[in-house]
Amino acid sequence: MPSTLVALTVAAHDPAALARFWSGLLGWAETDDPRGGVALLPSDDTGFGLRFTPTSEPKVQPNQMHVDLTSGSPEEQQQTVALALELGGRHIDIGQRPEEGHVVLADPEGNEFCVIGAGNAFLAECGFLGAVASDGSREVGLFWSAALDWPLVWDQDQETAIRSPHGGPKITWGGPPVRPKAPRNRLHLDLQATDDRDAEVERLVALGATRLDGGHEDGGVLLADPDGNEFCLLAPA
Repeated sequence: MPSTLVALTVAAHDPAALARFWSGLLGWAETDDPRGGVALLPSDDTGFGLRFTPTSEPKVQPNQMHVDLTSGSPEEQQQTVALALELGGRHIDIGQRPEEGHVVLADPEGNEFCVIGAGNAFLAECGFLGAVASDGSREVGLFWSAALDWPLVWDQDQETAIRSPHGGPKITWGGPPVRPKAPRNRLHLDLQATDDRDAEVERLVALGATRLDGGHEDGGVLLADPDGNEFCLLAPA
């Protein structure tokens, strides 16, 4: 069986403080993380958690991934923005245009995220955490669809998106041009093998993944997708 997506992991200078920010913004509870760091458990149908692990590496460029938060009304969008600023976030300019209808913010460590305006049909029914939006090629979108066994729900003009059959957020890839990759992404996906991890590694490699040297801070197997973005495969629970 395919792996399960268990977490979006964020490398942080202060994992506990960053977890408090996102816990306050999402309304998710903190929990002990047996693999180190701090974890947040979803209080809705998101289907995967957030993990915050320590790093001393500086953030040198925009992240390959960011989250999109949805809004049910203009008032809800304003409330989400106000809460994020109160918790320690800030406005940032990445070239967005006012007519695009979303507000671009950064968390206290500079990780970008968007608060999407009301009435966005693409993220309808995806929940408050509407998407994990990624910079990446069509090839990598097809890889992740096969890796997780999530159907493609968008495949146009080199842009792709997948979503779990059980609902929750979409994961999207914007197509070319793809920014040069950072030496190591600050955000990555953690998967958990459902059965034989060695066999799952072989399956993922056959789909286009690459084994990376070194392990992972959690003792998992460190791999890269076809665009070179790191992800970790954990042993079955």
